[in-house]
Amino acid sequence: MKSRQFIYYFIAFLLALGLRFIGLGAVPLTDKEATLALQALAIAKDENPLLSGQPGYILLTSIPFYLFESSNFLARLIPALAGSLLVFVPYFFFESPLPSLLEKKPLRAPSGEGIGLAKRDTFSPFGGDVRRTEGAWMGAIAAFLLAIAPGLIAISRQANGTMLAITCGLFARAMWKHKKPQLAGIFAGLALLGGASIWLGLLILSLTWALAQTLLPESKAEITEASETSEHSVKDDLKVAAIYEGGTLLLVGTLFFQSPNGLSALFTSLVEFLNGWRFSSGVPIAHIFGGLLAYYPLALLFGIIASVRGIIQHERAALELSLWALVGLLIVAFYPSHQVSDLVWVGLPLWVLSAREISRYLHIPRDDRNETFGVFALTVLLLSFTWLNISGAAAAAAIGAALTTRMVLLGGSLLLLILSLVMIAIGWSLETAVFGGAWGVTLMLGLYTLSAGWGSSGLRTPKGIELWDNAPPVTRTGLLVDTVDTVLNRAQQNAKTPTISVYGVDSPALLWALRNFDVNTVGALDLNTPPELVITPIGEQAGLATSYRGQDFVWRQLPDWTVANSLTWLVLREVPMQSEQIILWGRSDLFFDSQN
Repeated sequence: MKSRQFIYYFIAFLLALGLRFIGLGAVPLTDKEATLALQALAIAKDENPLLSGQPGYILLTSIPFYLFESSNFLARLIPALAGSLLVFVPYFFFESPLPSLLEKKPLRAPSGEGIGLAKRDTFSPFGGDVRRTEGAWMGAIAAFLLAIAPGLIAISRQANGTMLAITCGLFARAMWKHKKPQLAGIFAGLALLGGASIWLGLLILSLTWALAQTLLPESKAEITEASETSEHSVKDDLKVAAIYEGGTLLLVGTLFFQSPNGLSALFTSLVEFLNGWRFSSGVPIAHIFGGLLAYYPLALLFGIIASVRGIIQHERAALELSLWALVGLLIVAFYPSHQVSDLVWVGLPLWVLSAREISRYLHIPRDDRNETFGVFALTVLLLSFTWLNISGAAAAAAIGAALTTRMVLLGGSLLLLILSLVMIAIGWSLETAVFGGAWGVTLMLGLYTLSAGWGSSGLRTPKGIELWDNAPPVTRTGLLVDTVDTVLNRAQQNAKTPTISVYGVDSPALLWALRNFDVNTVGALDLNTPPELVITPIGEQAGLATSYRGQDFVWRQLPDWTVANSLTWLVLREVPMQSEQIILWGRSDLFFDSQN
C-alpha cells in the first residue's frame, strides 16, 4: 500500500517538474528578479555586494552561477526545485486518516457519515478497505493539487526566495511532527533565509494557533494526554532544533563563510516585512480578491464545503485549516505591501481542505453506477457550455458588442445544472446526484486550474498578463543583446575596446541582460571620449544624433488596469499595455558605410 501510494506522489512530482521547468529560462527576468540575480552573480565572481533581504536565494543561486555560465534558467533553478519538492510535504502529514496540522485530536467523534462519506456498499478504485485508506489518499490528492496550483507554479518560476521559504517552512513543521528535531532545525534555518515572505507566513500561523487555543478548546482527555507528555523531552528537542537551525543560518547564511554579510541580510528581511506595514505596494485590494476567485475556484468550492462539514461534524483539522485560510486572507488583504503572490499562504490550507473533500468522492457506488456516470456526463456538458458562454462574453466585450444574450445563456446553464442535480437527488438518489455532480465539477475545475497554472508559468501567450508579480514585464531582451553583440563584434575586429554606457535607464533587468558585456552606468555622457554604445531612454537624444545612430526597443510594458475588461482578462489574460522604450546608440564609425 505504501509503495503504491508513493508512486502517486512521484507522478505528482513529475507533473510539478514539468509545470515548473518547461521554458523556465524563456521569459526575461523582471527588474525585481534581476536585482537578486545580479547579487548572486557578483558573489560567484568573488565580489562582496550588499545583499538584500533574501540571502538564502542569493547565496544558493551563486553556486550554479559559479559552476556554470549564468542564465535565466539557473537564476530560477532553486525556486523551481523547491516548488517541485513541495508536493512531498502532504506525505508527512497524511500517514494516518484525518490528521491535524496543529497536532490536535477531533473535538469529538463525528456523528454519522454524512453525504459523500464512504459507505458499506461502495468500493475504492485504488483497492483495499475504504475506511483505512481514505485518509492516506488525501495526501496523494493534495500532492496533485499542489503540483497544479497556479500560485505555487508562478512563484516557483520567479527568481526570489519566496518558494524556498514556503517549502522549507512546511518541511520543518513536518519534521518536527515526526520528532526529527535535527531536520526540523535545518529546514527552519533555510526557511528564515528565504526572505520577508516567511515572516508573513509566521504571523499568519501564529495568529491561527492563538485563535485556535481560544475558539477550539481542548477536551479533558486531550489535556490529560498533553500533561502526560514529557515536558523535558520537548525542551530537549527544542534545544537540538535550535542548535541545528543556528548552524544552518551560520553555514548557509554565510555560504560556508565565503559571504559573511549574508547573516545581516537575514535581519534585513525582517526590516523589509515591518516596513511593509508603513508603505503601500500599489496593488489594489481588488486584485487580491479577484486573484482568489480567478485562480482558486476549485480550492474555494471544495474548501468551503469541507469547512462547513468540519463545523457540522466538529472536525478539528478542518476547523484549524479553515481558520488558517480566513486569518491569512484578512492579513494579506490589509497588509499595505501585499502582493497577489501572498495568496499562497491562503491557498495552502484551501488546497488541503479540497483534498480532504475530494477524497470522499473517489468511490464508485455499487448501485446506480450507470446513472451516476450519466449525471457526471450531464455536469461536464453543462459546465462546458457555461465556459463557452464565458468565452463568448469575453470576445463580445473585446469588440464592444452587447453581452445580454451571453450572460442570459451563462446564468441559464448554471441554473439548469443546479436544478438538474436537485431533481435527481429528490427523485432518484441523493448519492447519485452528489457523486456524479462532484466528479463533473472536479474534472472541469481541475482542467481550469491546470490551464490557469500553465498560464501562470508565463508561457500562455506573448500577451498574457498574470497577477502574481506586479513588476512590469521586460521584452525584447534577445533582440537587444543580439544587436549589441553584432555591433561590438565589429568593434573588436578593429582592435578597439568595446564599452557600453547606460545613461538615464534605471533597470536591473537591462544590466542582467548585458551581464556578459563591459557595461558602465553613468550619470552624464562625456562626448569627448565617446563609448562605442550608449543606451538611453527614448527622450534622451540631445548631442547623440550627430555622431551616433540609434535603434529604439520596447523595453518594459506596464498593464493599464484602469481600462482593462475583467472578462477579457479572465479568458484571454489580455490587458491594454503602456510601453516604455529605450534607444541603443551606436557610434557612427562602427558602421561599414561610415568607415568607407
